[in-house]
Amino acid sequence: MSKNTINVPLKKLDHGADLDLPFYATPGSAGMDLMAAIRGHVILKPGERHLIPCGISLALPPGYEAQIRPRSGLALKQGMTVLNTPGTIDSDYRGEIKVILMNLGQENIVIKRSMRIAQLIIAPYVQAHLQEVSDFQDNDLENTRSVAGFGSTGLFSSK
Repeated sequence: MSKNTINVPLKKLDHGADLDLPFYATPGSAGMDLMAAIRGHVILKPGERHLIPCGISLALPPGYEAQIRPRSGLALKQGMTVLNTPGTIDSDYRGEIKVILMNLGQENIVIKRSMRIAQLIIAPYVQAHLQEVSDFQDNDLENTRSVAGFGSTGLFSSK
């Protein structure tokens, strides 16, 4: 099976020079693990959030974005998540990658240097050219969903 790949230039910043590059933990991983490039440690108390630097910057090619997502094990076991999920890193951004972590759990979470804190996913995107219209042409779809809105399809399967 072939794997789609692109080259993405990455710059290590001084405070992340000794850390591993983001990496795919398994051959089938969609996301690369990002490490905390902090000195010492950060304690996230329940309900708190903190911006954690990763010590790298990227030069994404046009047509691609990087998405920052939580790590499922940290979310389940400790209640740690990433705010603004998925966070988008635009192709024209060259600053440091940072992750907004939040503790939704009941216990303090200790973030240590080099801890794998989030996932980085590289994905293609398209930009839309919006065209203002006075009405939509497909009335069947418009009448089916536009009025009911959020939750309109129910909670359980009807099959």
